[in-house]
Amino acid sequence: MAKYKVDITGINTNDIKVLSNEEMTHLFVRYQNGDLIAKEELINGNLKLVLSILRSFNNKDVNLDDLFQVGVIGLIKAIDNFDLSYGLKLSTYAVPLIIGEIKRYIRDNTAMRVSRSIKDLAYQIIKYKDEYIATYGHEASNAEVAKALEIEEYQIAFALDALKDPASIFEPIYNDGGDTIYLFDQIADTKEKNSDKDMLISLRKALLKIKEREKSILLERFIVGKTQMEIAEELGISQAQVSRIEKSAINNVRKLIK
Repeated sequence: MAKYKVDITGINTNDIKVLSNEEMTHLFVRYQNGDLIAKEELINGNLKLVLSILRSFNNKDVNLDDLFQVGVIGLIKAIDNFDLSYGLKLSTYAVPLIIGEIKRYIRDNTAMRVSRSIKDLAYQIIKYKDEYIATYGHEASNAEVAKALEIEEYQIAFALDALKDPASIFEPIYNDGGDTIYLFDQIADTKEKNSDKDMLISLRKALLKIKEREKSILLERFIVGKTQMEIAEELGISQAQVSRIEKSAINNVRKLIK
Protein backbone atom coordinates (compact mmCIF):
# COMPACT_ATOMS: atom_id res chain seq x y z
CA MET A 1 0.00 0.00 0.00
CA ALA A 2 1.40 3.42 -0.95
CA LYS A 3 2.38 5.69 1.90
CA TYR A 4 0.98 9.21 2.07
CA LYS A 5 3.60 11.91 2.45
CA VAL A 6 1.47 13.81 4.93
CA ASP A 7 2.26 13.75 8.65
CA ILE A 8 -0.72 14.30 10.94
CA THR A 9 -0.07 14.59 14.66
CA GLY A 10 -1.29 11.57 16.62
CA ILE A 11 -2.38 9.58 13.55
CA ASN A 12 -0.56 6.71 11.84
CA THR A 13 -1.79 7.43 8.33
CA ASN A 14 -0.64 4.07 7.01
CA ASP A 15 -3.00 2.20 9.35
CA ILE A 16 -6.17 4.04 8.32
CA LYS A 17 -8.80 1.66 6.97
CA VAL A 18 -10.07 2.03 3.41
CA LEU A 19 -13.65 0.90 2.72
CA SER A 20 -14.67 -1.14 -0.30
CA ASN A 21 -17.58 0.04 -2.47
CA GLU A 22 -19.79 -2.72 -1.01
CA GLU A 23 -18.93 -1.72 2.57
CA MET A 24 -19.59 1.91 1.69
CA THR A 25 -23.03 1.15 0.25
CA HIS A 26 -23.99 -0.97 3.25
CA LEU A 27 -22.89 1.76 5.69
CA PHE A 28 -24.80 4.47 3.80
CA VAL A 29 -27.98 2.41 3.97
CA ARG A 30 -27.50 2.04 7.72
CA TYR A 31 -26.66 5.73 8.22
CA GLN A 32 -29.61 6.95 6.17
CA ASN A 33 -31.78 4.81 8.43
CA GLY A 34 -30.49 6.69 11.47
CA ASP A 35 -27.42 4.63 12.48
CA LEU A 36 -24.84 7.19 13.69
CA ILE A 37 -22.21 4.50 14.26
CA ALA A 38 -22.34 3.85 10.51
CA LYS A 39 -21.66 7.55 9.92
CA GLU A 40 -18.57 7.38 12.12
CA GLU A 41 -17.35 4.33 10.20
CA LEU A 42 -17.91 6.17 6.90
CA ILE A 43 -15.84 9.11 8.13
CA ASN A 44 -12.99 6.94 9.44
CA GLY A 45 -13.05 4.82 6.29
CA ASN A 46 -12.55 7.84 4.03
CA LEU A 47 -9.83 9.73 5.89
CA LYS A 48 -7.25 8.68 3.29
CA LEU A 49 -9.29 10.60 0.72
CA VAL A 50 -8.68 13.74 2.80
CA LEU A 51 -4.98 12.87 3.14
CA SER A 52 -4.61 12.38 -0.62
CA ILE A 53 -6.02 15.88 -1.18
CA LEU A 54 -3.72 17.40 1.45
CA ARG A 55 -0.68 16.40 -0.60
CA SER A 56 -1.62 19.20 -3.02
CA PHE A 57 -1.39 21.72 -0.17
CA ASN A 58 1.91 20.50 1.32
CA ASN A 59 3.79 23.57 0.05
CA LYS A 60 1.37 26.04 1.65
CA ASP A 61 2.50 28.00 4.69
CA VAL A 62 -0.27 26.50 6.81
CA ASN A 63 -0.48 23.85 9.50
CA LEU A 64 -1.31 20.45 7.96
CA ASP A 65 -3.02 19.33 11.18
CA ASP A 66 -5.41 22.26 10.81
CA LEU A 67 -5.99 21.52 7.12
CA PHE A 68 -6.70 17.89 7.94
CA GLN A 69 -9.40 18.91 10.44
CA VAL A 70 -10.89 21.31 7.87
CA GLY A 71 -10.79 18.61 5.20
CA VAL A 72 -12.64 16.22 7.51
CA ILE A 73 -15.37 18.86 7.88
CA GLY A 74 -15.75 18.82 4.09
CA LEU A 75 -15.88 15.02 4.17
CA ILE A 76 -18.62 15.07 6.83
CA LYS A 77 -20.65 17.54 4.75
CA ALA A 78 -20.30 15.23 1.76
CA ILE A 79 -21.43 12.19 3.78
CA ASP A 80 -24.40 14.11 5.21
CA ASN A 81 -25.59 15.22 1.77
CA PHE A 82 -24.66 12.15 -0.29
CA ASP A 83 -27.42 10.06 -1.80
CA LEU A 84 -26.86 6.62 -3.32
CA SER A 85 -29.32 7.55 -6.07
CA TYR A 86 -26.73 10.01 -7.47
CA GLY A 87 -25.05 7.04 -9.12
CA LEU A 88 -21.64 8.43 -8.11
CA LYS A 89 -18.81 7.19 -5.95
CA LEU A 90 -18.57 9.07 -2.66
CA SER A 91 -15.04 10.18 -3.59
CA THR A 92 -16.29 11.82 -6.81
CA TYR A 93 -18.90 13.74 -4.85
CA ALA A 94 -16.72 14.52 -1.82
CA VAL A 95 -13.50 15.78 -3.43
CA PRO A 96 -14.88 19.20 -4.56
CA LEU A 97 -16.43 19.77 -1.11
CA ILE A 98 -13.22 18.85 0.73
CA ILE A 99 -11.09 21.04 -1.55
CA GLY A 100 -13.62 23.87 -1.16
CA GLU A 101 -13.41 23.74 2.65
CA ILE A 102 -9.60 23.73 2.58
CA LYS A 103 -9.34 26.60 0.08
CA ARG A 104 -11.88 28.62 2.05
CA TYR A 105 -9.86 28.11 5.24
CA ILE A 106 -6.65 29.20 3.51
CA ARG A 107 -8.37 32.28 2.04
CA ASP A 108 -9.80 33.24 5.44
CA ASN A 109 -6.35 33.03 6.99
CA THR A 110 -4.42 34.94 4.34
CA ALA A 111 -2.56 38.07 5.41
CA MET A 112 -3.67 39.97 2.32
CA ARG A 113 -6.44 42.54 2.84
CA VAL A 114 -9.30 42.35 0.37
CA SER A 115 -12.25 44.70 -0.01
CA ARG A 116 -15.19 43.47 2.10
CA SER A 117 -17.64 43.76 -0.81
CA ILE A 118 -15.39 41.67 -3.08
CA LYS A 119 -14.84 39.13 -0.31
CA ASP A 120 -18.59 38.87 0.34
CA LEU A 121 -19.24 38.35 -3.37
CA ALA A 122 -16.55 35.66 -3.53
CA TYR A 123 -18.15 33.82 -0.62
CA GLN A 124 -21.59 34.07 -2.26
CA ILE A 125 -20.09 32.53 -5.41
CA ILE A 126 -18.38 29.75 -3.44
CA LYS A 127 -21.54 29.02 -1.43
CA TYR A 128 -23.66 28.84 -4.59
CA LYS A 129 -21.13 26.54 -6.26
CA ASP A 130 -21.01 24.24 -3.20
CA GLU A 131 -24.82 24.05 -3.04
CA TYR A 132 -24.97 23.42 -6.79
CA ILE A 133 -22.49 20.53 -6.52
CA ALA A 134 -24.44 19.08 -3.60
CA THR A 135 -27.65 19.22 -5.64
CA TYR A 136 -26.50 18.24 -9.13
CA GLY A 137 -23.21 16.40 -8.57
CA HIS A 138 -21.14 18.67 -10.85
CA GLU A 139 -19.87 22.25 -10.86
CA ALA A 140 -22.00 25.16 -12.07
CA SER A 141 -20.79 27.06 -15.13
CA ASN A 142 -19.90 30.75 -14.86
CA ALA A 143 -23.02 31.58 -16.84
CA GLU A 144 -25.23 29.72 -14.33
CA VAL A 145 -23.53 31.38 -11.35
CA ALA A 146 -23.79 34.84 -12.89
CA LYS A 147 -27.48 34.38 -13.66
CA ALA A 148 -28.29 33.07 -10.17
CA LEU A 149 -26.43 35.89 -8.38
CA GLU A 150 -27.44 38.57 -10.92
CA ILE A 151 -23.86 39.62 -11.67
CA GLU A 152 -21.67 39.82 -14.78
CA GLU A 153 -19.53 36.79 -15.60
CA TYR A 154 -16.26 38.73 -15.41
CA GLN A 155 -17.04 39.53 -11.75
CA ILE A 156 -16.76 35.83 -10.87
CA ALA A 157 -13.11 35.53 -11.90
CA PHE A 158 -12.33 38.95 -10.44
CA ALA A 159 -13.82 38.13 -7.03
CA LEU A 160 -12.27 34.65 -6.76
CA ASP A 161 -8.85 35.85 -7.97
CA ALA A 162 -8.89 38.55 -5.29
CA LEU A 163 -8.87 35.83 -2.62
CA LYS A 164 -5.94 33.86 -4.03
CA ASP A 165 -2.77 33.64 -1.98
CA PRO A 166 -0.29 36.43 -2.83
CA ALA A 167 3.01 35.31 -4.37
CA SER A 168 6.35 36.63 -3.19
CA ILE A 169 8.34 38.46 -5.87
CA PHE A 170 11.32 36.44 -4.63
CA GLU A 171 9.56 33.10 -5.23
CA PRO A 172 11.67 30.86 -7.51
CA ILE A 173 9.83 29.98 -10.72
CA TYR A 174 12.55 28.10 -12.63
CA ASN A 175 15.82 26.31 -11.92
CA ASP A 176 17.57 23.96 -14.34
CA GLY A 177 20.53 23.37 -12.07
CA GLY A 178 22.10 26.73 -12.81
CA ASP A 179 21.01 30.22 -11.79
CA THR A 180 17.54 30.38 -10.25
CA ILE A 181 15.00 32.66 -11.94
CA TYR A 182 12.69 34.48 -9.54
CA LEU A 183 9.30 36.07 -10.15
CA PHE A 184 11.02 39.43 -9.59
CA ASP A 185 13.12 38.80 -12.73
CA GLN A 186 9.96 38.53 -14.85
CA ILE A 187 8.46 41.87 -13.75
CA ALA A 188 9.04 44.64 -16.26
CA ASP A 189 10.11 48.14 -15.28
CA THR A 190 7.50 50.36 -16.93
CA LYS A 191 8.86 53.70 -15.75
CA GLU A 192 9.09 56.27 -18.53
CA LYS A 193 8.17 53.73 -21.17
CA ASN A 194 5.46 54.06 -23.79
CA SER A 195 5.79 50.50 -25.14
CA ASP A 196 2.75 49.26 -23.19
CA LYS A 197 0.52 51.94 -24.73
CA ASP A 198 1.85 51.13 -28.18
CA MET A 199 1.22 47.44 -27.57
CA LEU A 200 -2.37 48.10 -26.47
CA ILE A 201 -3.05 50.13 -29.61
CA SER A 202 -1.56 47.37 -31.79
CA LEU A 203 -3.57 44.73 -29.93
CA ARG A 204 -6.85 46.59 -30.44
CA LYS A 205 -6.14 46.94 -34.15
CA ALA A 206 -5.25 43.26 -34.40
CA LEU A 207 -8.49 42.19 -32.69
CA LEU A 208 -10.45 44.14 -35.30
CA LYS A 209 -8.75 42.23 -38.11
CA ILE A 210 -9.09 38.62 -36.93
CA LYS A 211 -12.20 36.51 -37.48
CA GLU A 212 -15.20 37.31 -35.29
CA ARG A 213 -15.27 33.80 -33.80
CA GLU A 214 -11.58 34.00 -32.91
CA LYS A 215 -12.06 37.38 -31.26
CA SER A 216 -15.11 36.12 -29.35
CA ILE A 217 -13.24 33.12 -27.97
CA LEU A 218 -10.24 35.23 -26.93
CA LEU A 219 -12.53 37.64 -25.07
CA GLU A 220 -14.45 34.80 -23.40
CA ARG A 221 -11.22 33.03 -22.34
CA PHE A 222 -9.03 35.92 -21.20
CA ILE A 223 -11.47 38.69 -20.26
CA VAL A 224 -14.55 36.84 -18.96
CA GLY A 225 -12.42 33.95 -17.65
CA LYS A 226 -14.38 31.00 -19.05
CA THR A 227 -12.83 27.57 -19.49
CA GLN A 228 -12.49 25.97 -22.91
CA MET A 229 -15.10 23.40 -21.87
CA GLU A 230 -17.65 26.09 -20.97
CA ILE A 231 -17.12 27.84 -24.32
CA ALA A 232 -17.39 24.52 -26.15
CA GLU A 233 -20.73 23.74 -24.50
CA GLU A 234 -22.10 27.20 -25.37
CA LEU A 235 -20.98 26.97 -29.03
CA GLY A 236 -21.96 23.33 -29.45
CA ILE A 237 -18.46 22.24 -30.51
CA SER A 238 -15.72 20.14 -28.90
CA GLN A 239 -13.12 21.42 -26.45
CA ALA A 240 -10.42 20.41 -28.96
CA GLN A 241 -12.01 22.71 -31.57
CA VAL A 242 -12.09 25.59 -29.08
CA SER A 243 -8.40 24.95 -28.30
CA ARG A 244 -7.49 25.01 -32.01
CA ILE A 245 -9.42 28.23 -32.64
CA GLU A 246 -7.83 29.85 -29.57
CA LYS A 247 -4.30 28.92 -30.69
CA SER A 248 -5.01 30.13 -34.22
CA ALA A 249 -6.38 33.42 -32.87
CA ILE A 250 -3.32 33.99 -30.68
CA ASN A 251 -0.95 33.23 -33.58
CA ASN A 252 -2.87 35.62 -35.87
CA VAL A 253 -2.78 38.38 -33.26
CA ARG A 254 0.96 37.87 -32.78
CA LYS A 255 1.57 38.21 -36.51
CA LEU A 256 -0.49 41.40 -36.71
CA ILE A 257 1.22 43.19 -33.79
CA LYS A 258 4.81 42.42 -34.87
